Amino acid sequence: MEYLVTMTTHVPAGTPAEAVDDIRAKEAAHSRELAARGHLLRLWRPPLRPGEWRTLGLFAAAGDRQLEDVLASMPLRVWRTDEVTPLKPHPNDPALAPASGRRPPEFLTTFHVEFPDGTPAADVGDARAREAVRARELAAQGHLLRLWALPGPDRALGLWQARDASEMRAIADALPLTPWMTTQVTALSEHPSDPAAASRGDDPAARHPHPPATAS
Repeated sequence: MEYLVTMTTHVPAGTPAEAVDDIRAKEAAHSRELAARGHLLRLWRPPLRPGEWRTLGLFAAAGDRQLEDVLASMPLRVWRTDEVTPLKPHPNDPALAPASGRRPPEFLTTFHVEFPDGTPAADVGDARAREAVRARELAAQGHLLRLWALPGPDRALGLWQARDASEMRAIADALPLTPWMTTQVTALSEHPSDPAAASRGDDPAARHPHPPATAS
């Protein structure tokens, strides 16, 4: 199973900077180990307010218990709270392998589809069929990377790449299900411990310094 985990870290006031740096170094090393074992798939930073230390992670585990063991093994867990969202396979998921080389910016989208009562079944079926076709087109164009079903009726999580936020919004607004769909877009920035960056031989840490010790 795959999981999206929102990891929020609160460093206790008065913690020496050397202790924070030591935990960070251990976390980075352990993240590489988890990636090698196939548990840690991706890491991103969402938009952060001053003083925030928050990371989004895509994890794989055999079940909830194994995931908890994985999360509990991470050094930053001593200062961190985790919010776990289980992800299920989505019929339109392209499941693309990470691209090589420098990639465009990435985005997460949350979709919630609600058809009004009384909408003819034929109209619903037609809209879903057109959505599936468009998802395959966007995957072939390199925009749609992954798609998962979220808990709850007709909710989905998408991982995308686009030139910028305006292009991402234009892509989302043009989806066939848009008239019946609420969409939330989250811009992502690279995380220095992201396994995908390591597989490309990239060094996001050189371009994206660590957030302040009082914030992830």
